[in-house]
Amino acid sequence: MELLLRSPLDMHIHFRQDAMLDVVAPLSAAHFAGGVIMPNLIPPVDSLDRLLWYTNEVRRAVGTHRFDPYMTLFFRDYTREELVAAKPHIIGIKLYPAGATTNSDGGVKEVLSMKHVFAMMEELDIPLLVHGETHGFVLDREREFCEVYRTLATAFPRLRITMEHITTEAAVSLLDEFENLRATVTPHHLLITLDDVAGGMLNPHLFCKPIAKRPEDRDALLAAALRPHPRLMMGSDSAPHPIDKKESAGCAAGIFTAPIILPLLAELFEKHDALVNLQAFVSDHARLLYNVEPPTTTVRLVKESMIIPEQYESVVPMWAGRTISWRVAEVS
Repeated sequence: MELLLRSPLDMHIHFRQDAMLDVVAPLSAAHFAGGVIMPNLIPPVDSLDRLLWYTNEVRRAVGTHRFDPYMTLFFRDYTREELVAAKPHIIGIKLYPAGATTNSDGGVKEVLSMKHVFAMMEELDIPLLVHGETHGFVLDREREFCEVYRTLATAFPRLRITMEHITTEAAVSLLDEFENLRATVTPHHLLITLDDVAGGMLNPHLFCKPIAKRPEDRDALLAAALRPHPRLMMGSDSAPHPIDKKESAGCAAGIFTAPIILPLLAELFEKHDALVNLQAFVSDHARLLYNVEPPTTTVRLVKESMIIPEQYESVVPMWAGRTISWRVAEVS
């Protein structure tokens, strides 16, 4: 049994920088025709000069793979002139609430105080990508942030807003409330709950932000992905950290899935008799919602056992050592 996927896209990736960039960028580019690259570096990508530098770094690291990097700026109080200059080089601007996740201390403290920036983005048709969490109780942070999404979607009806890596039933329901909201969801949030992270021995390689939630949340996400909801896209949030940063007292947040995303999803969608919908989830919806045309590639997956490697250099992937039932056979 085999499956062909045309120009798959990962609409939320962390490539990091320096040596880590050189390790992980080729692993995504080997299977995907393009992806949205996150800007939360140290320091963040929050100027045109730094954006152009990072774009060149990503292209260098990707090498000969046919891969389009869709770049983002780190949200701050931009002027209109800065936004006009940056627009040809970006797919959107990524908003992080201050301190919500890795390298986000310089994020926004009061989201609704930035309405003047949102208004300019709406006028210029620059999408807003949001890490949607408050600083409340960890399991409630995304649900609480849904009120912010409602406010933004109502106040700026022409602003295209992507709810990044949604994890709750509440966020899924927002997709049917507002036409200008869309979302990404990760493979791992379609597969795991908080029990997998901390229900037995703590598994640091399944710890991420937003944290995995309840079974009913996972089930709502999965139902929307399998359907597939027309404003839901695959964004892996593949987030590498060196093993010493994961297996430590101060465990870094992030799950690394880049090399195994498509086999994981093929196995999951086949289990639910929905393989026919995987193409839309991993490519077609994103192309329509962001109006992008990635390089033409074809990924051929075959239903043959694959053992997930224990490590990719210094990075441990999700479910390292586990056998899954699909593998990538060829990319052309």
